[in-house]
Amino acid sequence: ANEIVEFDLQDIRDADLVLVNYSKPSIGTAMEVFYASRDAGKFVIAFSPLPYKDCSPWMVRFCTKILPDLNAALNYIERHF
Repeated sequence: ANEIVEFDLQDIRDADLVLVNYSKPSIGTAMEVFYASRDAGKFVIAFSPLPYKDCSPWMVRFCTKILPDLNAALNYIERHF
């Protein structure tokens, strides 16, 4: 478990930004988003079919942007990064 988490955190540190598939609530995803945003200072772009009211407040707070699908997220990244 420690090795898996450390490799995930290293991937985040090495990334220019983080693209997140937020298709279901996940404590691991939320922790990675928190780390990427707060500790690593990364922009976090997520895509999710979940309506805003069903999104975790932690995801809303620590994602730079949550978009409705992958294409919208990729278009956003292309325009802004």
